[in-house]
Amino acid sequence: MGLLSLAIWTPVAFGIVLLALGRDDQAKTVRWVALIGALVSLLVTLPLYGQFDNHSAAMQFVENAPWIERFNINYHLGLDGISFWFVLLTAFINVVVVIAGWEVITSRVNQYMGAFLILSGLMIGVFCALDGMLFYVFFEATLIPMYLIIGIWGGPNKIYAAFKFFLYTLMGSLLLLVALIYLYTKSGGSFDLAVWYALPLSSSAQTYIFFAFLAAFAVKVPMWPVHTWLPDVHVEAPTGGSAVLAAIMLKLGAYGFLRFSLPIAPDAAHEWAGFMIALSLVAVVYVGLVAMVQQDMKKLVAYSSVAHMGFVTLGFFIFSDLGVSGGIVQMIAHGFVSAAMFLSIGVLYDRVHSREIASYGGVVNTMPKFAAFALLFSMANCGLPGTAGFVGEWMVILGAVKYNFWVGFAAASALIFGAAYTLWMFKRVYLGPVGNHHVKELLDINAREFLMLALLAVAVLYMGIYPKPFTDVMDVSVTQLLKHVAVSKLN
Repeated sequence: MGLLSLAIWTPVAFGIVLLALGRDDQAKTVRWVALIGALVSLLVTLPLYGQFDNHSAAMQFVENAPWIERFNINYHLGLDGISFWFVLLTAFINVVVVIAGWEVITSRVNQYMGAFLILSGLMIGVFCALDGMLFYVFFEATLIPMYLIIGIWGGPNKIYAAFKFFLYTLMGSLLLLVALIYLYTKSGGSFDLAVWYALPLSSSAQTYIFFAFLAAFAVKVPMWPVHTWLPDVHVEAPTGGSAVLAAIMLKLGAYGFLRFSLPIAPDAAHEWAGFMIALSLVAVVYVGLVAMVQQDMKKLVAYSSVAHMGFVTLGFFIFSDLGVSGGIVQMIAHGFVSAAMFLSIGVLYDRVHSREIASYGGVVNTMPKFAAFALLFSMANCGLPGTAGFVGEWMVILGAVKYNFWVGFAAASALIFGAAYTLWMFKRVYLGPVGNHHVKELLDINAREFLMLALLAVAVLYMGIYPKPFTDVMDVSVTQLLKHVAVSKLN
């Protein structure tokens, strides 16, 4: 079995074992099996880093075996500099989420942990798939565990949120399926992405394909105006669900643009770049303003996720090395920072059972260690230099200024909104005198919570201070992608 198959199926296998473990009287065993499963799943991805060739734009660790031979569908996996970090990020966040749910989840522990491990494997499958139908199967399969995580362990409106999440993402994906079938027939019966990249297409065909892909990927990112499902889902989802949704699942849509939209329909991507940049700027500016008026901490961070992902799509559609690399770096950084923000809110929610900003005040007086972590993550969310949140945004803004000064100016000015809503929330929740008796009785973070937040803090600081390992891996692949997208495919 190849390294990529191991990365995909190890967590899935552990997840299935957990589902078989049974009732809550075995909860302690279940938690340890889940942690071992998550750690083993992370360890099997580490050899990828040691063996990856930074100087090659070709797909590496390729596995190709027939799957459904009648339709020429193959189990075809591979990794390049664009997808590489997302495999490791997914496995890393999975470990953190298992630690986060250790004491908090008390009912159906085996199903909760199993769902996350299976989800982790399926998401890695999305990042590795080089066959259109295999990608679609993984892409859709990720909905099932997340739907269950929201619908079973979520808040009071969990059923509504789970349905909204499922319907929004499924509707967009149906158009993706239509586009994949069209490309299959047009290419003479192949689902191989490399064949599709070389396929000449008319201007109108490219436009239809581009918008079919846009329907699926924009909902997943989510881009404005199809972002409305995200705040509802985040508010109702359990803390671990919110962390995985923000850290990894939103990236599946942005990754789809790089793997499908740009290389398969390059002429349409150039033609509609202005439209995509406009949508991205609306997300960055308008949604940032919406975040400012939120009273619920989870909603505020959810809207902030939409604004940060706006930088990602902005970077992709200015077609420059800086922009695309910056977009990918921003995706990785957002994975660390948004997971940390949601897990921090979860720490407070576990104690006070309220996400309302007004329920807190002066938390720093009773939880000084926790407040220090929260300050670091808030600063990273603002894009403070020296934290992961700065690197990607800075690269995208530089690329945007080179593309068009006013686009860059609009994107840069939006950083002010990010700082405003994040620091305002931090001030009201953590600073000042103790707000009420709930806050007065708070206990500082325990060893488990400290470990969970420390792992993310190290990642946020390491990436902010020394981003070179992250950018080196993707440089050659990004250059190759941009060369490909610069050539017209009109037939």
